[in-house]
Amino acid sequence: MLEPTGRVAMVSGASRGIGQAVAERLAQAGYRISAGLRDPRRAPAGWYAYRYDAEETGSTEAWTAATLAAFGRIDVLVNAAGINPMARFLDSDETAFDALIAVNVKGPMRVIRAAWPHLVASGSGRIVNIASLSGKRVRNENAGYAMAKAALVSLTQAVRREGWEHGLRATAFCPGFVETDMTAHVTKQPRDLMSQPDDVAAVIETLVRLPNTASIAELLLNCRHEDML
Repeated sequence: MLEPTGRVAMVSGASRGIGQAVAERLAQAGYRISAGLRDPRRAPAGWYAYRYDAEETGSTEAWTAATLAAFGRIDVLVNAAGINPMARFLDSDETAFDALIAVNVKGPMRVIRAAWPHLVASGSGRIVNIASLSGKRVRNENAGYAMAKAALVSLTQAVRREGWEHGLRATAFCPGFVETDMTAHVTKQPRDLMSQPDDVAAVIETLVRLPNTASIAELLLNCRHEDML
């Protein structure tokens, strides 16, 4: 297992839900955290927080440059920022589709690009993209969300291929229902039977600490039984 001492982790969407739980878990484990969030004032005391908005031009590069200036290196990137507006495939208004692609696909892609040379320089760079079981199958009418998360899984595979010889490992992490504000509208699964953000964060800590010889391409996590998943 890789030792966290001295290693720097960038975590987007760190003000809530999975992103916050991951940042807290990695900080407790000894990683130095650069938290990317739309409102840095929402970060817990003692965190290094920087404003990051996936839809804002230049935001990615500014966050990456600030992280490098603060810590001198980047070893881990967890792309947890995401949105979930309704986008049915028969909808003529594609505004929600465009937003889903911009935030859930292009956002992670741009952060990876910006951090790439520094993750390569690490020799054991780690990327975890928070995808979804919706990116592996479609069980509801939100086609746009499923399409975006499927694209994120494919992006992760492309990153693994490109970064392998440099010791860079990437994982598409695909959870089902997690008890966060993003699932507040869900009624078909009791909230007390959903996966917990802290448990998700524990799994992600394991992923980023695995050595180069024990890489996991995709990890599916579910709170309920599904055939073949």
